[in-house]
Amino acid sequence: MKVIDKESCGGFALENGTLDSAAVSEMQDKVDVSEIVAKYDKEAVYRTFKGWLDILIRVLCVSFSLFHLYTAAFGAFAPQIQRAVHLGFVLTLVYLLYPARAENKDKGLPWYDVLLAIAGAAVCGYIVWNYDYIVLDAGPATDMDFYFGCAAILLVLEATRRIVGLPITIVAVVFLLYAKFGNYLPGMLGHPGFSVQRIVSHMYLTTEGLFGMPLGVSASFVFLFILFGAFLHSTGLGKFFIDLALAAAGRFVGGPAKVAVLASGFFGTISGSSVANTVSTGTFTIPLMKSVGYRSAFAGAVEAASSTGGQIMPPIMGAAAFIMAQFLGVGYAEIAKAALIPAILYYLAVGFMVHMEAKRLGLRGIPKERLPKTWVVLSQGGYLLIPIIVLIYLLTQGYTPLKAAYYCILTTVVISTVAANWKAWRGAGYDGLSVGSALAQSNRQCGLDMLRALENGGRLALGVAAACACTGFVIGVVTLTGIGLKLANAILTLSAGSFMLTLVFTMCASIILGMGLPTTAKYIVLATIAAPAIQHFGVPVLAAHLFILYFGILADLTPPVALAAYAAAGIARSEPNATGFFAVKIAFAGFLIPYIFCYNPALLMIGASNLEIAFIVLTAAVGIMALSFAGVGYWLRYLHIWERLILLAGAIALITPGVTTDLVGVGSMALVFVLQKLMPGKKAAAA
Repeated sequence: MKVIDKESCGGFALENGTLDSAAVSEMQDKVDVSEIVAKYDKEAVYRTFKGWLDILIRVLCVSFSLFHLYTAAFGAFAPQIQRAVHLGFVLTLVYLLYPARAENKDKGLPWYDVLLAIAGAAVCGYIVWNYDYIVLDAGPATDMDFYFGCAAILLVLEATRRIVGLPITIVAVVFLLYAKFGNYLPGMLGHPGFSVQRIVSHMYLTTEGLFGMPLGVSASFVFLFILFGAFLHSTGLGKFFIDLALAAAGRFVGGPAKVAVLASGFFGTISGSSVANTVSTGTFTIPLMKSVGYRSAFAGAVEAASSTGGQIMPPIMGAAAFIMAQFLGVGYAEIAKAALIPAILYYLAVGFMVHMEAKRLGLRGIPKERLPKTWVVLSQGGYLLIPIIVLIYLLTQGYTPLKAAYYCILTTVVISTVAANWKAWRGAGYDGLSVGSALAQSNRQCGLDMLRALENGGRLALGVAAACACTGFVIGVVTLTGIGLKLANAILTLSAGSFMLTLVFTMCASIILGMGLPTTAKYIVLATIAAPAIQHFGVPVLAAHLFILYFGILADLTPPVALAAYAAAGIARSEPNATGFFAVKIAFAGFLIPYIFCYNPALLMIGASNLEIAFIVLTAAVGIMALSFAGVGYWLRYLHIWERLILLAGAIALITPGVTTDLVGVGSMALVFVLQKLMPGKKAAAA
């Protein structure tokens, strides 16, 4: 059992005794974080071994990472070979680490999982061994190709079920069955049907199915960025982000909640998982929020909403952003640039909501003398930001994401080693060690930290890689049958040619798919089905795909299956659905932002001057402020229901681009402001 105690809650603040006793007491309550994570994140339910099996798993994970570092440095192999080796590691490790049923994770490694692990390596090794034959031969698949192909499809489906979940597996199976039995469907969805041999050959022997683009992105960009995140985490960057957020926002009204927003936003730049981000920062921020008077459900909701936004926060977004770059054939830097303003507006919206809630409750911040000083935090840990700065520079200079991630990993290793040796050199003598002994000890520890980062990188990549492999079946069926355009036409028919209805249907589809599919899989499915329908109305392709990505991410907040909100509820000890609905309320502006940039792509810095972009951002920010007043029900005093409705209408008008709507929005806010001044009402009690 993993228990949260003092040492888990942000090193700087606790080491200097800066947090109030109530917060520390709350944090010391025993919270079984491992149980919470296991409940909402299937990747956390894995076997642990001792002895030679433990060594074997570690060696495989480190080898997995070293393979990708080698190919990043010296060039990738041919696509099918690169992807087959990548998938071979994934299938082997998944069957060794993840049991068929979660409750069996402590019952040892059964013989059949050993055989499945070997089979996983074999079906991928077959592609590598017979690569020349597969590429050069234009004839039908042999019996051996067919048998290995069938085995590969079944192994990937079962591995995905174990590590990602049943819903994505069901989606893949439905698509595969559609390829076989589509001839029985009437109307526009029907097709002549394909033989099992043709389906297996298309999925296994080409780069259109299992070894298609999703797995290709996982085998290159995504893995390196996951590994980069593992190296950054090993340097203590997460603790630095929490300390920096405390120093920057802790003393203001509702300080602990603003710390949660900032820390989760910072951490989200290096984490592509809503649940992982929620648990990593929430074990500190949620008890801290509760200690100053926030309700449990609201505290959990703030953390969930803040953590979910990490997947849309450049420079490192979620894995789906890299797949989007491949889908659209544009540089990843262009995706990150377009996502920047919407991401800032999203966090601004969450920040306004927590600020007004704190004003309504009369909550103050943490006394300044109990907080770390910003300059001290930056002087002690500011060097940890260098790899991220290097990443931004390399991406803006036109480096590929693969090379940028590779050089940033090297930078992280160098920076952390130099920093550790500097601290060891300065501390030599105080602990009885000579300079040479201190440096040797420091370098040994750095070496162990690097090995641990390599191992963690290999482990963390398994879920994303399995999801990408499984969604390859979806892409394969789409290319084989042409169902993507058929479904896009069906959406247009259902919406009767209405742009707004098309966007609403797409949003609903994304949230429904979000009940079980990870963001990467949701994006791939909707990018092949819904994006063409949105583009039909002349929306720039980047705006259409970002619309899909945003709602794929926001599904993590939306009940009845809101994984990030439910994980936060486990830490906050609140009712899960209440936490989920609070999270939707806090992130409500985030549900409007995608509509804004579909109607006005200038928000994505597309086709507009700097002055136009600045004006649109300003009016959207003011609109978000009005939305927070209406949502919380408090401004200068408590708002009447009709005042909230006026502010809500004004917020929507301001967020909607256009001079007329901006004037209506500003007028609405001015009217409510005057009413607040002239009409008496209940104000918040002083804290």
